[in-house]
Amino acid sequence: MVVLRTLCLVVAMAAAGTAGAHVSVQPAEATAGAYQVLRFGVGHGCDGSATRTVRIEIPPGVPAARPQPKPGWTLAVQRAADGRVTAVTWAGELAADEFDEFLILMRLPPELGALPFPAIQGCDGAEAQWIEIAPAGAPRPARPAPAVTLKPGGAPQPGHDRHH
Repeated sequence: MVVLRTLCLVVAMAAAGTAGAHVSVQPAEATAGAYQVLRFGVGHGCDGSATRTVRIEIPPGVPAARPQPKPGWTLAVQRAADGRVTAVTWAGELAADEFDEFLILMRLPPELGALPFPAIQGCDGAEAQWIEIAPAGAPRPARPAPAVTLKPGGAPQPGHDRHH
């Protein structure tokens, strides 16, 4: 299963082209209101330099977010005054010609539609900001924020909220 997910991530990043391959998110669609692991993929470094930081901003409608630590990387979680996670930053080193995934378990908001996650990729002496959000029907921006489309789904799992 891990090999299949990795292969899907590589294919998705390759299909997006070089400009769109820096930070992507899988799955592309998820169930509104559900818990979901989102996999943020970094396809390569910035203009031949290593990636040093990956920052994912968490939209205000996301009530819960828990990042997965990565061996060899430090993890910083930024929170609002109410304790809600507003951003997650991993710091480490990813060679310019390598790719990796950064995972966050989230409780997605109940609203349907696109849910963008602005991302900032910090490299040696450079920064790539994948933060542009286009309105529905507008052309794709040059540096689009990774986004998940929230779809209607089944009923939530009973008792699951008690543990989160």
